[in-house]
This record gives sequence, C-alpha cells and structure tokens, in this order.
Amino acid sequence: MAKQLTTTLDITGMTCASCVRRVERALSKIEGVETANVNFASETALVTAGDGVGIEQLIAAVEHAGYQAKPASEDGDRGEDREVHARKTLMVVLFGAALAIPAVVLSMAMDIADIKIGGSSVLHGWIVLALATPIQLVLGWRYYRGSYASLRHLNPNMDVLIALGTSAAYVFSVWVVVWQRPYNMFFDVSAAVLVFITMGKYFEERSKGAASSAIRALLGMSAKSARIIRDGAEVEVPIEQLAVGDVFVVRPGEKVAVDGIVREGHSTLDEAMITGESIPVEKRVDDHVIGGTINQSGVMRVEATAIGEGTTLARMAKMVEEAQGSKAPIQKLVDQVAAVFVPVVIVIALGTFLVWGLLTGGDSDQWITGMRAAVAVLVIACPCALGLATPTAIMVGTGVGAERGILIKNAEVLERTRALGAIVLDKTGTLTAGRPLVTDVVPIRVMPEAQLLTLVASAEQSSDHPLSRAIVDAANDSGYTLPPASEFESVTARGVVATVEGRAIVAGNRRLIDERGIAVDAETESELARLEEGGRTVIFAAIDGRIEGLVGIADEIKKNAPRAIDALHRLGLRVIMMTGDNERAAASVAASVGVREYRALARPEDKLELVRQLQAEGLSVAMVGDGVNDAPALAQADIGIAMSTGTDVAIEAGDITLLNGDISKVAEAIALSRGTLTTIKQNLVWAFGYNVIAIPVATLGLLNPIIAGGAMAFSSVSVMTNSLRLRSKAKRFAEASGNSFDERNAGSFWATNGAPAGAMALAAVVLVVPLVVFTGIDRGWF
Repeated sequence: MAKQLTTTLDITGMTCASCVRRVERALSKIEGVETANVNFASETALVTAGDGVGIEQLIAAVEHAGYQAKPASEDGDRGEDREVHARKTLMVVLFGAALAIPAVVLSMAMDIADIKIGGSSVLHGWIVLALATPIQLVLGWRYYRGSYASLRHLNPNMDVLIALGTSAAYVFSVWVVVWQRPYNMFFDVSAAVLVFITMGKYFEERSKGAASSAIRALLGMSAKSARIIRDGAEVEVPIEQLAVGDVFVVRPGEKVAVDGIVREGHSTLDEAMITGESIPVEKRVDDHVIGGTINQSGVMRVEATAIGEGTTLARMAKMVEEAQGSKAPIQKLVDQVAAVFVPVVIVIALGTFLVWGLLTGGDSDQWITGMRAAVAVLVIACPCALGLATPTAIMVGTGVGAERGILIKNAEVLERTRALGAIVLDKTGTLTAGRPLVTDVVPIRVMPEAQLLTLVASAEQSSDHPLSRAIVDAANDSGYTLPPASEFESVTARGVVATVEGRAIVAGNRRLIDERGIAVDAETESELARLEEGGRTVIFAAIDGRIEGLVGIADEIKKNAPRAIDALHRLGLRVIMMTGDNERAAASVAASVGVREYRALARPEDKLELVRQLQAEGLSVAMVGDGVNDAPALAQADIGIAMSTGTDVAIEAGDITLLNGDISKVAEAIALSRGTLTTIKQNLVWAFGYNVIAIPVATLGLLNPIIAGGAMAFSSVSVMTNSLRLRSKAKRFAEASGNSFDERNAGSFWATNGAPAGAMALAAVVLVVPLVVFTGIDRGWF
C-alpha cells in the first residue's frame, strides 16, 4: 500500500460557504488525493494523498479554481497575517463610514423631508453622488474582484450577490442624478450596505482569529532557548539546537525546554497550560516532565527525550489543527446547500424584480419598487453564516478542550457523544491513584512475616505487574534482601510461579490457587473475607503446595472519584467499573465511589467483550483506558477515551485524550463535546432560519435594503459570537464536573465580542436617528 501523507494548505480568496465546495472539488479531482477537507473559518485545506502527489499539484489545482494557496506555516499560526488584513479592512470601513453617514443623512433629508442643499435637487444629488462614488469604488472593489474570479470559473459566490445588489442601486441613482429623472436616489442603499457588510467582514476576520487562538496559545508556550550542559559548563542555545539525550538546566520561573526525564534535583511544576489544572505537580528524579510547563521552585537537570515535532506541545498542536480541520457529518448537508445557494438567490432576485414590474401594473414606480426588493433579496441572503456555523464551533470547542488538557480527535466525535449511553472504566489508575501499596502481611501458619514477604517478593521480582511491584517495594522498604528466583513463570491475570532457594512459590489470586489444586482451609477463608471486606486485593502465598499466608494490597481511591462518578450519572450515563479484584473488594470500591454496576475478577479481554455486549444491547459506549493495555476495547468502543498518566502521553491513542489522567476530566470532556454540538445546532438553526425567513420578506418589498445589508453582516457576526461563547462556558463545564479552573485559560465573552455588538448598535443609531428626525419633519412632529 502506498504511503499516505497529510498536508495543510492556507487558502485565501474564499468569501462564503460555496467557495469551500469548489476548492474541495478541485483538490479531489487530483489523482491520488484521498480526502480534501476545506475549513472556511480557519481558511485551510487538510488534504490526505499518496506520496506521489506533490504540494505544487495541490496549489495549482486551488489556483485554477480561482483561489490562492500556499503551504501552511510551520508554526501553524496565521495570527499576524490575519491581524494585518483586519487592520486594512478596518481602515477601509472607517473611510467608507466617514462618507456613508453624510450620504445617508442627505439622501434621507431629500427623500423623506424634501430638504435640499441650497434648495436645489440637482446640487443635492451631485453632492450625494460625490460622496457615494468613492465608497462604491473603494469598498466595492473587493466584491467586484471576487465576483470576476468566481464568474470566470462559473462558480458565483457571495461577492456576486453584493456586487449585483449595490451596483444596481448605484447605477440607478447615477441615472437619476445625471439625467435628472424624477425618482428617489438609492445612493444611501449602496453606500450603507457596503459599509455594513465590510464592517461585518472585519468582525468576522477578528473572530476567526479568536476562534483559532488555541493553536497559537499552544505553540506560544514552548521555550525559545535552553541552558544545556556541555563539558561541565552551562551553555544557552536556541531550542532548535537541542538534541535528544542533551541535559539541560531548569531554574525557578523558567519553562521546561522540551519533554524529558528529571536526572537531578526536584521541584514543583505549573502544568496548568497543558492539563488545565492549577494545582502544581511535584517532580523528582526519574519523573517525566513536559516541555512548556513552568518550574516553580527548585533547580532541575533534565535529559531531553523528545524535540521538535515529537514534543507533547507539538503533537497537541497537530492534533488540534487536524480536529479543527475536520468536518462533522452534518456539514456535508450544509455544503450541498451552499453549493447551489447563490444561483438560487440570483434567480429569486430576478423573479422578484420581474413580478413587481410585470404583475403589479407595469408602471415605473412598480419597477423601481421591484428593483428595491430585488436589491434587498441580494444583500439579505447570507451563505457566510451557513459556512461559519459548523467550523467555528468546532474550532472553539476543540481549542477550549486543548486548554483544559482535553484533546478531541475530530468533529465526528462530537456528534457521537450525543447518543452516548454507557461508559466502561477500569478501577486501577482511573478511580484509584494507581499506586498500590502493601497494607497487610498475614501469616496463616508459623512462618514469620518477614520470611513470608521475602519469599513472595523474591518470586515477584521478575514481574512488572503493579501488584508485583508493590510487594517488591514493600520488601525493599523493610530492608529485606531478596534472593534470586528461578523457573519464573508469569500467569496472565492470575499471578506468578517461581522457585526461590529451592522452595516452590505460587503467588497470585484465588483462580491461580484453585488451578494449581492448592487447598484453602477455614482459617485462610476467614482472613480472606476480612481483608476483602476492607477493600483489599489479596495475594495468596503458597509455599511447597501449602498456603502460608496472605498479602493485602490497597490502592487509594482518588478524592474526586465520587464526585466524578456523580457527574457522569448526571449526564445520563450508565457507569460500569471493571476490575480484576475479587467480588468483595470490588463491591467495597464501587460503594465508596458511587458506582452502581461493576464486573469483578475481570481479565483484560473481558473489557473488549463487555463493550461488545453493551453495543449489542443497543447502547453507544465509551471506554476509558490508558491507550496501551486497553487498546482493543478503546478501538471497539464508539468513543475511546485515553487517560495519560504523565509518564507516557498517549495523545493519539483515543478519540478523546485526557492529558492529566484525572477521572473527573471524563465528564468535563463529554459535557464540552455535547456543548459544542449544541452550539453547532444553534448556529445552523439561526443560519438556515435567517435565510428562510428573511428572503421571502425581502421579496415582498417589506425590507429596506439598508436594513437588509446590516442584517446580513449581523448574521455572520452572530454565528461567530455564539461559537465564541463556548470559551465563557468552559468554567461551567469544569466546575460541574468537579474540576478546578485556571482563570488564565478562561475566555471573556464580552472582551471578545463586545466590539461587534457595540459597533452594530452604533451603526443602527446612526441610521435610525436621522430616519426618525426627517420623518418627523415631513409629518409635522417637530
């Protein structure tokens, strides 16, 4: 099979949702291209193709379709380009507004109150013409240019609608002024509509930057330089010169340069920017650290284990970028509608003009009314809102998730969370701390406790199972010397068998003891019950075919586990705990955390079987695992949730990855996903509903084209604003799931969106006040 590569392109020149469809078709026609997803909000194309497809081919195809493309910048950030373009747009808007306000006021003065400069309608008309013409040429140029490019490729877009509508109003008004015809001018319509729509474009560009801020924030966390140890001395080098295996120094207040392992020193690190949790994390020798986290106290020497694209930050940014470039299934319907939207609107506008002119008497006033209604139809139609509805919500939702240590793989995951009915999770490391400790060593016969623990620990030395490590650690902590074991055998999901100093050792659970035919007497059963009822996992110690004692092991339950389980129940989920523990120990843990269903004595393969069983019952299932031992069950589940422990950040392991391995993040991740999906639906209802209602109203001549232009601009801004509200909801999602919330990662709704609302309100006042004043003068109110 040919190797596949994924390429990201920056696309410029797209003005509405119909452009997305055209770029995707152009890319998909290239032989070897498997998928091409174009995101209108981020202005990028995510292309998966065989390694025989060159990036030059992709760029050429986009340019042939009438747009511009270039390889995405290495840092994935277009923030500076967006900011420059937005500033230019703002200058154009201010220029247009400075001329449009007097043009609108003078037009209304003559049309409504018959107030004329110098008492001359001719002079008045030429002055308004002089004000409106620069607006038509300067602000209208971007729409004329876009119209030409789209029509040249037989793909009319939103620019065509705006150019047609404003040009019709402007040309008619020029005819009225130059030839001194006895009709009202529409310069106020062409000028105000261009200013309103271009103002909307400005706020749209700013909002796109806010929506894609997550990648910029992730990349901005990385250190720019590192202080490495060379020949015993500290040398500061650019981060690009750091190599795997280099040892670098991290002082208090500094960022950890790259991912690594602590070799000397200890400290506490602020990992809030990675995990979303504000509580510092203690790091000692042999602990893993993540690049970009901030050292708070001690001095550490760290050995680099990953650099460049292999670091956690880079992998996070890549995953977020791919998630933001993915499409929710519902977007396919939107793209199909958008592809035919503009031609249909043009037909409706033409029909409106003809119906008003031909079927309502045919006099000149009716033709003018028809033209006014047609212009309103052209400028009220808004394919932009349709194109922005889904991708902006996905960009903001996945970005907020990344800031909270929740990585969502793609947009399809968001839709699957809606139907989620059950969640399966392992006890160890999920509900418990994952650090089992020996709490009881119980000799059954005459063997001393020290000898019993020494023999069992010796047999367990070659096993890497957490329970085995706990027993070995307990013996080492007690200062016991462990003799070597021979004939070692690890029995999966049961225990170990070995020979220590000539004695046959069998150490494991009840199943192993029964399989080996070792008798369990009444005294052992009594001690077993006592330990299990206390929530202990019990290891039988049989020596030379006879039970000599029991080892009780406990794993501390995480403090927030009960609250996390309650949050999952409140989300309407059926929660099932899996554990290899015996029935009594499993019941004890389940009762402590509030889990109503559990499976005891579970083997690794039982997780996969349980997921399949629940799916056979018609449930959509989420599986919570570590991404390594639970890989089959994670893959089988409708949503696989991989929990990282910090020692191995398995970012790509699941549909959702939780970077800090906290069970409470599971509920938050599901709540965030569902919240993002709800926002997508709200956006689509608004975008479709707006067009379904507004266009018919415009055809009836009930909508002033100026108001239509403002409403069109407002529709796009409102969709962006609603998506950005997800940032302000992040705290609610976190706290409802029992998590702390770092205010540094919070998004202020009003700080982000107050400007569009204020500007729109001010523009409305500028239009409404003179309208009321001149109407009052005409009717004698003043």
